[in-house]
Amino acid sequence: MGFGDLKSDDGVAVLNGFLEDKSYIEGYVPSQADTAVFNALSGAPAEKYIHARRWYNHINSYSSDERLCFPGVQKPLDEYGSSSTSVGGAAPAKDSGDDEDDFDLFGSEDEEESAEAERLKEERLAAYAEKKAGKKTVIAKSNIVLDVKPWDDETDMKEVEKLVRSVQTDGLVWGASKLAPVGYGIMKLQITCVVEDDKVGTDFLEEEITKFEDLIQSVDIAAFNKI
Repeated sequence: MGFGDLKSDDGVAVLNGFLEDKSYIEGYVPSQADTAVFNALSGAPAEKYIHARRWYNHINSYSSDERLCFPGVQKPLDEYGSSSTSVGGAAPAKDSGDDEDDFDLFGSEDEEESAEAERLKEERLAAYAEKKAGKKTVIAKSNIVLDVKPWDDETDMKEVEKLVRSVQTDGLVWGASKLAPVGYGIMKLQITCVVEDDKVGTDFLEEEITKFEDLIQSVDIAAFNKI
């Protein structure tokens, strides 16, 4: 397990492959796993490592104090990631129980065309059909970061966050948040959420949040990543 030496090019390449289909090291919101891996890097990954660089820039947008407040408990670095992730960034080799292409329907080409070979083939076909029938439906989810801007610098941003989190519906989970400067003393609320794509869209989020028009001026999508 582990990414290896994250201060080396090979280690960053392994991390890049791991993050190809993930927003965070563990789970759907920033955690101490992200803090541990972030601190192990010597700096921002090179531009060719697009997935690792995207993740790094997002975690780097939090201050060091905020990263220390992420949920969870840090584990030894080698307990994060997977040693099966290739250096080139390719996805890990799938277990034979999860990959249809690795399932040998008809056995080795060297098998004799005998009664035993036919029996084996029928067993494999039956197992394949059973596996296909029992496959679970994958629920598509997205990680969204919203920028919520108030009208002026006198707006109570704690109340703004309370109103935003009051928007509740099936398929919506709110995550971490922070305040970021806009200018002229005005702060905006950056808040993360995870949504089920078939149930919650960005239009719904914008419409529901901007209903609190006494305090909230606008809502922008700062980041949108499929999970």
